[in-house]
Amino acid sequence: MDTMRWENGRLILLDQTKLPGMVEYIDCRDCETIVEAIRHLRVRGAPAIGAAAAYGLVLGVQGTGAGNREEMLSAAREVARNLAATRPTAVNLTWALNRLLARLEASTETKREALLDLLLQEAHAIYREDVEGNRRIGRFGQELVPHGARILTHCNAGALATAGYGTALGVIRAAHEAGKNVSVYADETRPLLQGARLTAWEMVQENIPVTLITDNMSAYLMARGMVDLVIVGADRIAANGDVANKIGTYGLAVLAREHGLPFYVAAPLSTVDMALASGRDIPIEERRPEEVTHLAGVPVAPAGVRVWNPAFDVTPARLVTAIITDRGVAWPPYEESLSRLFRQR
Repeated sequence: MDTMRWENGRLILLDQTKLPGMVEYIDCRDCETIVEAIRHLRVRGAPAIGAAAAYGLVLGVQGTGAGNREEMLSAAREVARNLAATRPTAVNLTWALNRLLARLEASTETKREALLDLLLQEAHAIYREDVEGNRRIGRFGQELVPHGARILTHCNAGALATAGYGTALGVIRAAHEAGKNVSVYADETRPLLQGARLTAWEMVQENIPVTLITDNMSAYLMARGMVDLVIVGADRIAANGDVANKIGTYGLAVLAREHGLPFYVAAPLSTVDMALASGRDIPIEERRPEEVTHLAGVPVAPAGVRVWNPAFDVTPARLVTAIITDRGVAWPPYEESLSRLFRQR
């Protein structure tokens, strides 16, 4: 199922807030609709919001009266600022926007339509490269997955979180396609249940055996010897290998270390921010209290209670067994291996 597609001059987005109960698409004819979709998690996952933002920049510039090259550049920078402000942690968002801006700045074109087409082609390239890169992540990652592996994953790092195929779930898909007879434990991932609503749904669609657990069952699951490895996605990876991912990831990494299990992170190189020395520098988004105090609109906590709701946490590099990228597998020390992958690219 398409997470997004460009069709007749507009972006069609799958509304992930409606899953698994309803499959509904959003017709995005302007940038404001995409801004709202990113902010309210109708589209989510670092690679997916990067691709969506790229198309949002195209629509945003198209909707202005900018005519010549300088006006287009000014308009593009303003639209990019508005898009970048939607979610601060996932680096793919600013990476994609900066890529389009750099393409525009480097162009010698002067005509409006030619410049708009240039932006659109760059957005298409980001979308296409993400799908291709995810398939490479799958191929590299499945080599690390033994036959019959029981895999625990957190949140959703599948086709829904990307332009297609997925990162962590892409590895699982590739292992399944290779006939390795894998099975999956998906934790529910409070407070928004992306594991229960999205990961479990994706696995059911693909006939990959999946068992849903609550977040607080993971330790006992490992203690019972029912897990062989953990694999998760990432929203930003620092140069030293520290990983920002959905809140709860750090806890799973600690548990995996305690139980002697490999803890893998799967993400494209575009998620690696070499400008940040460590995870201490990663901005962590905090979201609305209602995500914790309510479930499907129903109150589950007393009115007026104080809430702390960080959307992500940071897993130290020392707890990460390997980082599976679209250019190969990085092993510790990550300062060296990640830099090497960037040089090779």
